[in-house]
Amino acid sequence: MKAVDSTANWEAIAAKKQASLLAAIPPEWRIPAELLPPVSKDDISTFPESSGWFTVDELAITSSNAVELITRLASGELTSVEVTRAFCKRAAAAHQLTNCLSEIFFDRALETAVRLDAYIAREGKPLGPLHGLPVSLKDNFNLVGLDSTVGFTSHAGHHAEEDSVLAELLRDKCGAVFYVKTNVPTAMMIAESVNNLTGRTVHPMNRKLTSGGSSGGESALIAFGGSVLGVGTDIGGSLRIPAACTGLFTLRPSVGRFPTGRCRSGLPGQEAVKSVNGPIARSLADIEYYCRAVVGRQPWLVDHECIPIPWRDSMAPLLPASSGPLSEARKLKIGVLWHDGMVRPTPPVSRALRETVDKLKAEGHEVVDWDVGKEHALGLQLLARMFIADGGKAVRAELEKTGEPWRPEMVFYAAATELGCSDLWKLHLERRAFQQRYLDKWNESGIDAILCPTTPWAAVENGKFSHVGYTGVFNVLDYSCISFPSGVMVDKAIDLPFSDATGYKPLSETCKTVQGEYNPDIIHGMPVSLQLVARKLEEEKVIAMCKMIMG
Repeated sequence: MKAVDSTANWEAIAAKKQASLLAAIPPEWRIPAELLPPVSKDDISTFPESSGWFTVDELAITSSNAVELITRLASGELTSVEVTRAFCKRAAAAHQLTNCLSEIFFDRALETAVRLDAYIAREGKPLGPLHGLPVSLKDNFNLVGLDSTVGFTSHAGHHAEEDSVLAELLRDKCGAVFYVKTNVPTAMMIAESVNNLTGRTVHPMNRKLTSGGSSGGESALIAFGGSVLGVGTDIGGSLRIPAACTGLFTLRPSVGRFPTGRCRSGLPGQEAVKSVNGPIARSLADIEYYCRAVVGRQPWLVDHECIPIPWRDSMAPLLPASSGPLSEARKLKIGVLWHDGMVRPTPPVSRALRETVDKLKAEGHEVVDWDVGKEHALGLQLLARMFIADGGKAVRAELEKTGEPWRPEMVFYAAATELGCSDLWKLHLERRAFQQRYLDKWNESGIDAILCPTTPWAAVENGKFSHVGYTGVFNVLDYSCISFPSGVMVDKAIDLPFSDATGYKPLSETCKTVQGEYNPDIIHGMPVSLQLVARKLEEEKVIAMCKMIMG
Protein backbone atom coordinates (compact mmCIF):
# COMPACT_ATOMS: atom_id res chain seq x y z
CA MET A 1 0.00 0.00 0.00
CA LYS A 2 1.34 3.41 -0.94
CA ALA A 3 2.21 5.87 1.81
CA VAL A 4 -0.15 8.78 2.31
CA ASP A 5 1.33 12.29 2.38
CA SER A 6 0.48 13.57 5.88
CA THR A 7 1.56 17.14 5.02
CA ALA A 8 -1.59 17.51 2.90
CA ASN A 9 -5.00 18.70 4.02
CA TRP A 10 -6.84 16.14 6.14
CA GLU A 11 -9.59 15.65 3.55
CA ALA A 12 -7.06 14.84 0.82
CA ILE A 13 -5.29 12.41 3.15
CA ALA A 14 -8.57 10.67 3.97
CA ALA A 15 -9.53 10.34 0.31
CA LYS A 16 -6.14 8.82 -0.57
CA LYS A 17 -6.26 6.43 2.36
CA GLN A 18 -9.72 5.18 1.51
CA ALA A 19 -8.78 4.75 -2.13
CA SER A 20 -5.60 2.87 -1.24
CA LEU A 21 -7.59 0.44 0.91
CA LEU A 22 -9.90 -0.44 -1.94
CA ALA A 23 -6.95 -0.69 -4.31
CA ALA A 24 -5.34 -3.23 -1.98
CA ILE A 25 -8.20 -5.64 -2.69
CA PRO A 26 -7.25 -7.73 -5.75
CA PRO A 27 -9.74 -7.65 -8.65
CA GLU A 28 -10.83 -11.26 -8.09
CA TRP A 29 -12.00 -10.38 -4.57
CA ARG A 30 -13.98 -7.29 -5.50
CA ILE A 31 -17.69 -8.01 -5.36
CA PRO A 32 -19.11 -8.11 -8.90
CA ALA A 33 -21.43 -5.19 -9.59
CA GLU A 34 -24.36 -7.48 -10.31
CA LEU A 35 -23.99 -9.13 -6.88
CA LEU A 36 -23.31 -6.02 -4.82
CA PRO A 37 -26.18 -5.44 -2.36
CA PRO A 38 -27.85 -2.04 -2.75
CA VAL A 39 -27.04 0.65 -0.20
CA SER A 40 -30.63 0.38 0.99
CA LYS A 41 -30.17 -3.25 2.06
CA ASP A 42 -29.48 -3.19 5.79
CA ASP A 43 -28.78 -6.86 6.60
CA ILE A 44 -25.81 -8.04 4.55
CA SER A 45 -24.67 -10.72 7.02
CA THR A 46 -26.00 -13.53 4.81
CA PHE A 47 -24.31 -12.27 1.64
CA PRO A 48 -21.53 -14.91 1.65
CA GLU A 49 -24.04 -17.77 1.76
CA SER A 50 -26.74 -16.26 -0.48
CA SER A 51 -24.68 -14.55 -3.18
CA GLY A 52 -23.22 -17.66 -4.82
CA TRP A 53 -19.88 -15.83 -4.98
CA PHE A 54 -18.16 -18.08 -2.42
CA THR A 55 -17.29 -21.72 -3.00
CA VAL A 56 -18.55 -24.49 -0.76
CA ASP A 57 -15.03 -24.95 0.65
CA GLU A 58 -14.60 -21.22 1.31
CA LEU A 59 -17.88 -21.10 3.21
CA ALA A 60 -17.02 -24.23 5.21
CA ILE A 61 -13.64 -22.80 6.22
CA THR A 62 -14.87 -19.33 7.16
CA SER A 63 -17.87 -20.73 9.05
CA SER A 64 -15.71 -22.93 11.29
CA ASN A 65 -14.49 -21.87 14.70
CA ALA A 66 -10.81 -21.34 15.46
CA VAL A 67 -10.23 -24.54 17.45
CA GLU A 68 -11.69 -26.64 14.61
CA LEU A 69 -9.48 -24.97 12.03
CA ILE A 70 -6.36 -25.23 14.19
CA THR A 71 -6.92 -28.97 14.59
CA ARG A 72 -7.31 -29.47 10.85
CA LEU A 73 -4.30 -27.27 10.08
CA ALA A 74 -2.11 -29.16 12.55
CA SER A 75 -3.10 -32.51 11.05
CA GLY A 76 -2.44 -31.35 7.49
CA GLU A 77 -6.07 -31.80 6.49
CA LEU A 78 -6.10 -28.10 5.57
CA THR A 79 -3.23 -25.93 4.38
CA SER A 80 -2.65 -22.47 5.68
CA VAL A 81 -2.73 -21.14 2.12
CA GLU A 82 -6.27 -22.36 1.47
CA VAL A 83 -7.52 -21.16 4.87
CA THR A 84 -5.81 -17.79 4.47
CA ARG A 85 -7.18 -17.30 0.96
CA ALA A 86 -10.71 -18.04 2.16
CA PHE A 87 -10.50 -15.48 4.96
CA CYS A 88 -8.83 -12.90 2.75
CA LYS A 89 -11.71 -13.13 0.29
CA ARG A 90 -14.37 -12.93 3.01
CA ALA A 91 -12.55 -10.05 4.73
CA ALA A 92 -12.43 -8.22 1.39
CA ALA A 93 -16.19 -8.63 1.08
CA ALA A 94 -16.68 -7.51 4.68
CA HIS A 95 -14.77 -4.30 4.05
CA GLN A 96 -16.69 -3.51 0.87
CA LEU A 97 -19.97 -3.90 2.75
CA THR A 98 -19.20 -2.60 6.27
CA ASN A 99 -16.00 -0.50 5.96
CA CYS A 100 -14.31 -2.52 8.71
CA LEU A 101 -10.62 -2.53 7.70
CA SER A 102 -7.80 -0.02 8.20
CA GLU A 103 -4.98 -2.03 6.56
CA ILE A 104 -5.10 -4.78 3.92
CA PHE A 105 -2.02 -6.89 3.16
CA PHE A 106 -3.17 -10.14 1.59
CA ASP A 107 0.07 -10.76 -0.35
CA ARG A 108 2.11 -10.65 2.85
CA ALA A 109 -0.35 -13.04 4.52
CA LEU A 110 -0.16 -15.58 1.71
CA GLU A 111 3.66 -15.48 1.79
CA THR A 112 3.49 -16.28 5.51
CA ALA A 113 1.04 -19.10 4.85
CA VAL A 114 3.36 -20.64 2.23
CA ARG A 115 6.24 -20.61 4.73
CA LEU A 116 4.08 -22.23 7.41
CA ASP A 117 2.91 -24.96 5.05
CA ALA A 118 6.52 -25.65 4.15
CA TYR A 119 7.44 -25.75 7.84
CA ILE A 120 4.85 -28.37 8.75
CA ALA A 121 5.78 -30.45 5.68
CA ARG A 122 9.45 -30.31 6.67
CA GLU A 123 9.18 -30.67 10.45
CA GLY A 124 6.09 -32.85 10.67
CA LYS A 125 4.59 -30.67 13.39
CA PRO A 126 3.01 -27.23 13.69
CA LEU A 127 5.10 -24.18 14.54
CA GLY A 128 2.87 -23.27 17.46
CA PRO A 129 -0.67 -23.44 18.88
CA LEU A 130 -2.11 -21.10 16.21
CA HIS A 131 -0.19 -22.62 13.31
CA GLY A 132 -1.45 -21.34 9.98
CA LEU A 133 -4.54 -19.58 11.40
CA PRO A 134 -5.41 -16.13 10.00
CA VAL A 135 -5.75 -13.69 12.92
CA SER A 136 -7.03 -10.14 12.53
CA LEU A 137 -5.53 -7.29 14.53
CA LYS A 138 -6.94 -3.97 15.68
CA ASP A 139 -5.37 -0.95 13.99
CA ASN A 140 -3.13 0.03 16.93
CA PHE A 141 -1.01 -3.15 16.83
CA ASN A 142 2.15 -2.15 15.02
CA LEU A 143 3.32 -4.22 12.07
CA VAL A 144 6.46 -3.15 10.22
CA GLY A 145 5.75 -1.22 7.03
CA LEU A 146 2.07 -0.63 7.78
CA ASP A 147 0.10 2.24 9.25
CA SER A 148 -1.21 2.36 12.79
CA THR A 149 -3.25 5.53 12.52
CA VAL A 150 -5.61 5.04 15.49
CA GLY A 151 -8.04 7.09 13.44
CA PHE A 152 -5.88 10.22 12.95
CA THR A 153 -5.14 11.60 9.49
CA SER A 154 -1.79 12.81 10.87
CA HIS A 155 -0.57 9.22 11.29
CA ALA A 156 -1.44 8.07 7.76
CA GLY A 157 1.65 7.15 5.76
CA HIS A 158 3.95 6.97 8.78
CA HIS A 159 4.60 3.24 8.71
CA ALA A 160 5.61 1.29 11.79
CA GLU A 161 9.29 0.45 12.06
CA GLU A 162 8.84 -2.41 14.55
CA ASP A 163 6.18 -4.93 15.43
CA SER A 164 4.18 -4.83 18.63
CA VAL A 165 5.27 -7.39 21.20
CA LEU A 166 2.01 -9.31 20.97
CA ALA A 167 2.20 -9.47 17.18
CA GLU A 168 5.71 -10.91 17.37
CA LEU A 169 4.59 -13.50 19.89
CA LEU A 170 1.49 -14.53 17.92
CA ARG A 171 3.40 -14.82 14.64
CA ASP A 172 6.81 -16.17 15.69
CA LYS A 173 5.86 -18.37 18.65
CA CYS A 174 2.25 -19.26 17.94
CA GLY A 175 2.26 -19.46 14.12
CA ALA A 176 -0.51 -16.93 13.42
CA VAL A 177 -0.99 -15.37 9.98
CA PHE A 178 -1.79 -11.65 9.86
CA TYR A 179 -3.77 -10.40 6.86
CA VAL A 180 -5.77 -7.32 7.92
CA LYS A 181 -5.95 -4.62 10.58
CA THR A 182 -9.31 -3.24 11.59
CA ASN A 183 -10.94 0.15 11.88
CA VAL A 184 -11.16 2.21 15.07
CA PRO A 185 -12.55 5.60 16.12
CA THR A 186 -10.45 8.74 16.51
CA ALA A 187 -7.81 8.12 19.20
CA MET A 188 -9.71 4.90 19.99
CA MET A 189 -11.74 6.95 22.45
CA ILE A 190 -15.27 6.75 21.00
CA ALA A 191 -17.70 3.87 21.67
CA GLU A 192 -18.44 3.62 17.93
CA SER A 193 -15.85 3.01 15.22
CA VAL A 194 -15.93 6.26 13.27
CA ASN A 195 -13.14 8.66 12.33
CA ASN A 196 -12.30 11.33 9.77
CA LEU A 197 -9.71 9.16 8.00
CA THR A 198 -11.45 5.94 6.99
CA GLY A 199 -15.02 6.71 7.98
CA ARG A 200 -17.63 4.69 9.87
CA THR A 201 -17.78 0.93 10.35
CA VAL A 202 -21.32 -0.44 10.39
CA HIS A 203 -23.05 -3.55 11.72
CA PRO A 204 -23.31 -6.43 9.22
CA MET A 205 -26.72 -7.52 10.55
CA ASN A 206 -28.11 -4.01 10.10
CA ARG A 207 -26.04 -1.26 8.59
CA LYS A 208 -28.15 1.36 10.37
CA LEU A 209 -26.62 0.08 13.62
CA THR A 210 -23.17 0.54 15.09
CA SER A 211 -20.72 -2.33 15.49
CA GLY A 212 -19.42 -0.55 18.61
CA GLY A 213 -16.02 0.83 19.48
CA SER A 214 -13.26 1.14 19.73
CA SER A 215 -12.68 -2.42 18.45
CA GLY A 216 -15.68 -2.11 16.14
CA GLY A 217 -13.76 -3.02 13.01
CA GLU A 218 -12.95 -6.34 14.65
CA SER A 219 -16.55 -7.01 15.71
CA ALA A 220 -17.95 -6.22 12.25
CA LEU A 221 -15.32 -8.36 10.52
CA ILE A 222 -15.83 -11.37 12.80
CA ALA A 223 -19.63 -11.10 12.81
CA PHE A 224 -19.52 -11.15 8.99
CA GLY A 225 -17.22 -14.18 9.00
CA GLY A 226 -14.17 -12.36 7.64
CA SER A 227 -12.15 -13.43 10.68
CA VAL A 228 -12.44 -16.32 13.08
CA LEU A 229 -10.24 -14.81 15.79
CA GLY A 230 -9.28 -11.19 16.34
CA VAL A 231 -7.39 -9.15 18.91
CA GLY A 232 -8.62 -5.82 20.18
CA THR A 233 -7.97 -3.52 23.11
CA ASP A 234 -10.06 -2.23 25.99
CA ILE A 235 -9.60 0.92 28.06
CA GLY A 236 -13.24 1.72 28.86
CA GLY A 237 -15.16 -1.08 27.18
CA SER A 238 -13.49 -1.11 23.75
CA LEU A 239 -13.64 -4.90 23.46
CA ARG A 240 -16.84 -5.60 25.38
CA ILE A 241 -18.98 -2.92 23.75
CA PRO A 242 -18.38 -4.07 20.13
CA ALA A 243 -18.68 -7.73 21.17
CA ALA A 244 -22.04 -6.97 22.78
CA CYS A 245 -23.23 -4.99 19.75
CA THR A 246 -22.62 -7.97 17.46
CA GLY A 247 -23.27 -10.96 19.77
CA LEU A 248 -19.67 -12.15 20.10
CA PHE A 249 -17.50 -13.36 22.98
CA THR A 250 -14.62 -11.37 24.38
CA LEU A 251 -12.39 -11.23 27.44
CA ARG A 252 -11.20 -8.03 29.06
CA PRO A 253 -8.17 -9.24 31.08
CA SER A 254 -6.50 -7.45 33.94
CA VAL A 255 -3.41 -5.35 33.32
CA GLY A 256 -0.29 -7.51 32.98
CA ARG A 257 -1.87 -10.72 31.72
CA PHE A 258 -1.16 -10.12 28.02
CA PRO A 259 1.70 -8.09 26.48
CA THR A 260 0.99 -4.50 25.43
CA GLY A 261 4.47 -3.31 24.44
CA ARG A 262 5.13 -1.31 21.25
CA CYS A 263 1.46 -0.65 20.49
CA ARG A 264 0.25 2.79 19.42
CA SER A 265 -1.96 4.66 21.86
CA GLY A 266 -4.53 7.31 21.19
CA LEU A 267 -3.54 8.99 24.45
CA PRO A 268 0.19 8.23 24.72
CA GLY A 269 1.50 8.44 28.26
CA GLN A 270 -1.94 8.22 29.88
CA GLU A 271 -1.51 5.48 32.50
CA ALA A 272 -4.01 6.40 35.20
CA VAL A 273 -6.22 3.71 33.65
CA LYS A 274 -4.33 1.33 31.37
CA SER A 275 -5.40 -0.22 28.12
CA VAL A 276 -5.33 -4.01 27.86
CA ASN A 277 -5.73 -6.33 24.89
CA GLY A 278 -7.74 -9.49 24.50
CA PRO A 279 -9.37 -11.87 22.03
CA ILE A 280 -12.75 -11.54 20.35
CA ALA A 281 -14.38 -14.53 18.67
CA ARG A 282 -17.60 -16.39 17.94
CA SER A 283 -17.09 -19.06 20.61
CA LEU A 284 -15.98 -19.18 24.23
CA ALA A 285 -13.76 -22.17 23.42
CA ASP A 286 -11.79 -20.00 21.00
CA ILE A 287 -11.36 -17.31 23.66
CA GLU A 288 -9.98 -19.81 26.14
CA TYR A 289 -7.71 -21.44 23.56
CA TYR A 290 -6.21 -18.07 22.64
CA CYS A 291 -5.56 -17.22 26.29
CA ARG A 292 -3.78 -20.51 26.89
CA ALA A 293 -1.71 -20.02 23.74
CA VAL A 294 -0.54 -16.51 24.64
CA VAL A 295 0.10 -17.10 28.33
CA GLY A 296 1.74 -20.43 27.50
CA ARG A 297 4.41 -18.59 25.51
CA GLN A 298 5.58 -16.83 28.72
CA PRO A 299 4.97 -13.23 27.57
CA TRP A 300 6.57 -11.88 30.75
CA LEU A 301 9.93 -12.76 29.22
CA VAL A 302 9.41 -10.24 26.41
CA ASP A 303 7.23 -7.55 28.02
CA HIS A 304 8.34 -6.12 31.35
CA GLU A 305 4.76 -5.21 32.30
CA CYS A 306 3.50 -8.80 32.01
CA ILE A 307 2.98 -10.67 35.25
CA PRO A 308 4.61 -14.13 35.37
CA ILE A 309 1.46 -16.14 36.03
CA PRO A 310 1.08 -19.36 34.01
CA TRP A 311 -2.43 -20.31 32.86
CA ARG A 312 -4.17 -21.95 35.81
CA ASP A 313 -6.36 -24.85 34.70
CA SER A 314 -8.39 -24.84 37.87
CA MET A 315 -8.67 -22.03 40.36
CA ALA A 316 -9.21 -23.22 43.94
CA PRO A 317 -12.07 -20.81 44.68
CA LEU A 318 -14.14 -22.29 41.86
CA LEU A 319 -13.54 -25.99 41.52
CA PRO A 320 -13.80 -28.69 44.21
CA ALA A 321 -10.72 -30.29 45.71
CA SER A 322 -11.17 -33.29 43.41
CA SER A 323 -10.66 -30.98 40.39
CA GLY A 324 -13.52 -32.78 38.70
CA PRO A 325 -15.31 -31.56 35.60
CA LEU A 326 -17.18 -28.28 35.66
CA SER A 327 -20.50 -30.08 36.13
CA GLU A 328 -19.24 -31.17 39.57
CA ALA A 329 -18.14 -27.68 40.57
CA ARG A 330 -19.64 -26.07 43.62
CA LYS A 331 -22.52 -23.68 43.22
CA LEU A 332 -21.74 -20.06 42.60
CA LYS A 333 -22.76 -16.92 44.46
CA ILE A 334 -23.56 -14.27 41.88
CA GLY A 335 -24.22 -10.61 42.56
CA VAL A 336 -26.64 -9.12 40.04
CA LEU A 337 -26.29 -5.48 39.05
CA TRP A 338 -29.76 -4.74 37.67
CA HIS A 339 -28.72 -1.20 36.81
CA ASP A 340 -25.70 1.00 37.49
CA GLY A 341 -27.57 3.86 39.11
CA MET A 342 -27.17 6.00 36.00
CA VAL A 343 -28.88 4.31 33.05
CA ARG A 344 -31.36 1.44 33.17
CA PRO A 345 -30.80 -1.28 30.57
CA THR A 346 -33.32 -1.21 27.73
CA PRO A 347 -36.14 -3.81 27.74
CA PRO A 348 -34.39 -6.66 25.89
CA VAL A 349 -31.28 -6.40 28.09
CA SER A 350 -33.43 -6.29 31.22
CA ARG A 351 -35.28 -9.38 30.02
CA ALA A 352 -32.04 -11.25 29.26
CA LEU A 353 -30.78 -10.43 32.74
CA ARG A 354 -34.01 -11.68 34.37
CA GLU A 355 -34.04 -14.90 32.34
CA THR A 356 -30.39 -15.62 33.10
CA VAL A 357 -30.98 -15.04 36.82
CA ASP A 358 -33.98 -17.38 36.74
CA LYS A 359 -31.83 -20.04 35.07
CA LEU A 360 -29.08 -19.64 37.68
CA LYS A 361 -31.55 -19.99 40.52
CA ALA A 362 -33.12 -23.06 38.94
CA GLU A 363 -29.66 -24.64 38.77
CA GLY A 364 -29.12 -24.03 42.48
CA HIS A 365 -26.77 -21.06 42.35
CA GLU A 366 -27.15 -18.33 44.93
CA VAL A 367 -28.14 -14.99 43.45
CA VAL A 368 -28.08 -11.72 45.38
CA ASP A 369 -28.68 -8.14 44.40
CA TRP A 370 -25.45 -6.17 43.92
CA ASP A 371 -26.18 -2.68 45.18
CA VAL A 372 -23.22 -0.35 45.58
CA GLY A 373 -25.16 2.90 45.75
CA LYS A 374 -23.44 5.71 43.89
CA GLU A 375 -20.09 3.94 43.53
CA HIS A 376 -20.53 3.22 39.81
CA ALA A 377 -21.33 6.85 39.11
CA LEU A 378 -18.19 7.83 41.03
CA GLY A 379 -16.16 5.23 39.13
CA LEU A 380 -17.35 6.54 35.76
CA GLN A 381 -16.49 10.10 36.81
CA LEU A 382 -13.01 8.94 37.74
CA LEU A 383 -12.58 7.32 34.34
CA ALA A 384 -13.67 10.45 32.50
CA ARG A 385 -11.44 12.72 34.56
CA MET A 386 -8.42 10.48 33.96
CA PHE A 387 -9.03 10.43 30.19
CA ILE A 388 -9.00 14.23 29.91
CA ALA A 389 -6.38 15.01 32.56
CA ASP A 390 -4.12 16.51 29.86
CA GLY A 391 -6.83 18.94 28.80
CA GLY A 392 -7.27 17.12 25.51
CA LYS A 393 -3.78 18.16 24.38
CA ALA A 394 -2.74 14.76 23.01
CA VAL A 395 -5.73 14.61 20.68
CA ARG A 396 -5.59 18.30 19.77
CA ALA A 397 -1.91 18.08 18.79
CA GLU A 398 -2.63 15.33 16.24
CA LEU A 399 -5.68 17.05 14.80
CA GLU A 400 -3.85 20.34 14.30
CA LYS A 401 -1.11 18.72 12.21
CA THR A 402 -3.48 18.33 9.26
CA GLY A 403 -6.27 20.73 10.17
CA GLU A 404 -8.52 17.79 11.02
CA PRO A 405 -11.70 18.89 12.85
CA TRP A 406 -12.85 17.53 16.18
CA ARG A 407 -15.36 14.72 15.87
CA PRO A 408 -18.67 15.69 17.52
CA GLU A 409 -18.31 12.63 19.77
CA MET A 410 -15.14 14.15 21.27
CA VAL A 411 -16.39 17.55 22.45
CA PHE A 412 -15.61 16.31 25.97
CA TYR A 413 -11.91 16.33 25.07
CA ALA A 414 -12.06 19.60 23.15
CA ALA A 415 -13.48 21.44 26.16
CA ALA A 416 -11.26 19.82 28.81
CA THR A 417 -9.01 21.71 31.22
CA GLU A 418 -5.58 20.30 31.99
CA LEU A 419 -4.91 19.11 35.54
CA GLY A 420 -1.74 20.08 37.30
CA CYS A 421 0.54 17.45 38.79
CA SER A 422 -0.83 17.95 42.30
CA ASP A 423 -4.44 17.53 41.14
CA LEU A 424 -3.50 14.44 39.14
CA TRP A 425 -1.92 12.88 42.21
CA LYS A 426 -5.09 13.62 44.17
CA LEU A 427 -7.09 11.94 41.41
CA HIS A 428 -4.91 8.86 41.78
CA LEU A 429 -5.66 8.81 45.50
CA GLU A 430 -9.38 8.98 44.75
CA ARG A 431 -8.99 6.07 42.35
CA ARG A 432 -7.16 3.99 44.95
CA ALA A 433 -9.80 4.70 47.60
CA PHE A 434 -12.55 3.71 45.14
CA GLN A 435 -10.78 0.46 44.29
CA GLN A 436 -10.36 -0.42 47.97
CA ARG A 437 -14.00 0.31 48.83
CA TYR A 438 -15.16 -1.90 46.00
CA LEU A 439 -12.85 -4.74 47.04
CA ASP A 440 -14.03 -4.48 50.65
CA LYS A 441 -17.65 -4.67 49.51
CA TRP A 442 -16.85 -7.71 47.37
CA ASN A 443 -15.09 -9.50 50.22
CA GLU A 444 -17.91 -8.75 52.66
CA SER A 445 -20.50 -10.17 50.27
CA GLY A 446 -18.61 -13.37 49.44
CA ILE A 447 -19.69 -13.32 45.82
CA ASP A 448 -17.85 -15.14 43.04
CA ALA A 449 -18.83 -12.75 40.27
CA ILE A 450 -21.07 -9.92 39.18
CA LEU A 451 -23.64 -10.47 36.43
CA CYS A 452 -24.70 -7.27 34.69
CA PRO A 453 -25.39 -5.70 31.30
CA THR A 454 -22.45 -5.03 29.00
CA THR A 455 -24.25 -1.99 27.65
CA PRO A 456 -27.79 -0.65 28.11
CA TRP A 457 -28.60 -1.79 24.57
CA ALA A 458 -28.74 -5.02 22.63
CA ALA A 459 -27.78 -2.86 19.66
CA VAL A 460 -28.00 0.86 18.97
CA GLU A 461 -28.34 3.07 15.91
CA ASN A 462 -25.26 4.74 14.47
CA GLY A 463 -24.38 7.88 16.38
CA LYS A 464 -26.49 7.12 19.45
CA PHE A 465 -24.09 5.28 21.77
CA SER A 466 -24.01 7.45 24.88
CA HIS A 467 -23.16 5.45 28.04
CA VAL A 468 -20.10 3.34 28.89
CA GLY A 469 -20.80 3.02 32.61
CA TYR A 470 -21.36 -0.73 32.58
CA THR A 471 -17.89 -1.37 31.17
CA GLY A 472 -15.70 1.61 32.11
CA VAL A 473 -16.05 1.21 35.87
CA PHE A 474 -14.43 -2.21 35.67
CA ASN A 475 -11.46 -0.72 33.80
CA VAL A 476 -10.90 1.58 36.76
CA LEU A 477 -11.12 -1.47 39.04
CA ASP A 478 -8.98 -3.57 36.64
CA TYR A 479 -11.29 -6.57 36.98
CA SER A 480 -11.44 -9.57 34.63
CA CYS A 481 -14.61 -9.42 32.49
CA ILE A 482 -16.33 -11.44 29.79
CA SER A 483 -19.05 -10.21 27.48
CA PHE A 484 -21.09 -13.13 26.19
CA PRO A 485 -24.28 -13.61 24.14
CA SER A 486 -27.05 -14.54 26.55
CA GLY A 487 -29.06 -16.58 24.05
CA VAL A 488 -31.88 -14.03 24.14
CA MET A 489 -32.84 -12.26 20.92
CA VAL A 490 -34.69 -8.96 20.73
CA ASP A 491 -38.41 -9.48 20.13
CA LYS A 492 -40.29 -6.30 19.25
CA ALA A 493 -43.56 -7.90 20.36
CA ILE A 494 -42.20 -8.56 23.85
CA ASP A 495 -39.51 -5.94 24.44
CA LEU A 496 -41.82 -2.94 24.46
CA PRO A 497 -40.47 0.48 25.48
CA PHE A 498 -40.67 1.41 29.13
CA SER A 499 -43.37 3.92 30.05
CA ASP A 500 -44.97 5.62 33.01
CA ALA A 501 -47.57 2.85 32.93
CA THR A 502 -44.85 0.25 33.57
CA GLY A 503 -43.45 2.27 36.46
CA TYR A 504 -40.42 3.54 34.60
CA LYS A 505 -38.62 6.49 36.13
CA PRO A 506 -35.40 7.74 34.54
CA LEU A 507 -32.28 7.57 36.67
CA SER A 508 -30.71 10.53 34.86
CA GLU A 509 -31.06 12.68 31.76
CA THR A 510 -28.90 10.16 29.90
CA CYS A 511 -31.24 7.40 31.04
CA LYS A 512 -34.21 9.40 29.75
CA THR A 513 -32.48 9.87 26.38
CA VAL A 514 -31.50 6.19 26.09
CA GLN A 515 -35.01 4.96 26.78
CA GLY A 516 -36.56 7.66 24.58
CA GLU A 517 -34.41 6.60 21.62
CA TYR A 518 -35.04 2.88 22.14
CA ASN A 519 -36.51 1.47 18.92
CA PRO A 520 -37.47 -2.23 19.11
CA ASP A 521 -38.43 -2.32 15.42
CA ILE A 522 -34.93 -1.55 14.15
CA ILE A 523 -33.15 -4.00 16.49
CA HIS A 524 -35.67 -6.85 16.23
CA GLY A 525 -33.81 -10.18 16.06
CA MET A 526 -30.52 -8.82 17.40
CA PRO A 527 -28.61 -10.93 19.98
CA VAL A 528 -28.53 -9.67 23.56
CA SER A 529 -25.26 -9.88 25.48
CA LEU A 530 -24.49 -9.75 29.19
CA GLN A 531 -21.30 -9.26 31.17
CA LEU A 532 -19.73 -11.47 33.82
CA VAL A 533 -17.15 -9.85 36.10
CA ALA A 534 -14.58 -11.52 38.35
CA ARG A 535 -11.91 -9.91 40.47
CA LYS A 536 -8.50 -8.78 39.31
CA LEU A 537 -6.38 -11.39 37.49
CA GLU A 538 -9.13 -14.02 37.61
CA GLU A 539 -9.28 -14.63 33.87
CA GLU A 540 -9.37 -18.41 34.25
CA LYS A 541 -12.16 -18.18 36.81
CA VAL A 542 -14.36 -15.84 34.80
CA ILE A 543 -14.06 -18.11 31.75
CA ALA A 544 -14.91 -21.19 33.85
CA MET A 545 -17.90 -19.43 35.40
CA CYS A 546 -19.12 -18.30 31.99
CA LYS A 547 -19.01 -21.93 30.85
CA MET A 548 -21.17 -22.88 33.82
CA ILE A 549 -23.68 -20.11 33.22
CA MET A 550 -24.00 -20.92 29.52
CA GLY A 551 -23.87 -24.69 29.99
